[in-house]
Amino acid sequence: MNTPASEAAQAFGRFFAEGAARAGYDLTSGAGGRKRLAKDVGMSPSAISRTIEGVTLPRPSQMEKIARVLKMDLRTTLVQGKVISGEYWTDENEPPVRSASLTPEDAADEWGITDPMIRKMLISNVEQAIRLQQEAEAEAEGGGAASRG
Repeated sequence: MNTPASEAAQAFGRFFAEGAARAGYDLTSGAGGRKRLAKDVGMSPSAISRTIEGVTLPRPSQMEKIARVLKMDLRTTLVQGKVISGEYWTDENEPPVRSASLTPEDAADEWGITDPMIRKMLISNVEQAIRLQQEAEAEAEGGGAASRG
């Protein structure tokens, strides 16, 4: 029977193995990738194996180093590795979104942009930024190319 802790370890193990392979570590037996990964992350080779196999989770103090080795930010590592839920991550450095109902036209009005060409350019850029944000959020939720293995 899988407990929530073992499910988390298995999910992180899959994520860790895929991320390590993308980062250039050959994890096949005898290839030396696990030993090199252990050295780079600062864990023992047996701890790396237990993590990849989904037996245990790394210690919290090891997560930042793992993120660095996988060439990911810490939030991505923890959320995509299913260690934490993305909805509970807070970042005090990010200002809160002021209003979800503000349209690009409202923003142009608020900023006093009246020239038709400048308004058109501003609105177009804002609409593109919104599309890019939606794509990034979809990818982070597992719908993008980064989640395919």
